[in-house]
Amino acid sequence: MSDPAPLILTLDFDPATFARFDGERRRHFPEALNRIPAHATLFHHLPGDRERAVIETVATLARTLSPPEVAVTGLRFTGRGVAYVLDSEALTGFRARLARSFSDHLTPQDRQGWRPHVTVQNKVAPETARALHADLEGAFAPFRFTAPGVLLWRYLGGPWERVARAAFGENA
Repeated sequence: MSDPAPLILTLDFDPATFARFDGERRRHFPEALNRIPAHATLFHHLPGDRERAVIETVATLARTLSPPEVAVTGLRFTGRGVAYVLDSEALTGFRARLARSFSDHLTPQDRQGWRPHVTVQNKVAPETARALHADLEGAFAPFRFTAPGVLLWRYLGGPWERVARAAFGENA
């Protein structure tokens, strides 16, 4: 029997922020490759065989953090795509605490430095990405949103299946 598919942890967005990011992703991401909604990944690969423990750990730590304010500070050209850059000291601290909790299970990708972002275009020709980056950057104004929680997904070889949501704050 094979191991259960890995779990992915992403930031939950308020409805208006999600609509903005997901709308841009649907407009600019190659349609045939866009199998998941707009997201900001905290962890790419948590142990799928420990789903209950992962959910409990994430939910317990999320309750200790007030919903964090997240700044959208700019755009990043990724070579073959474009992403919005996110910044939140509270969210970075939350992720570091989770990383310590899951340290024995983290992949090299999740052990390296975390650069929070929301990808709205990927897997396109560099010229196409460069043009979108210039277009979005020209109209960009920094903004902020408050993250209500995090989402846990199961990776299904392309699409993801939502497994759980954990809200931030004492009243979660």
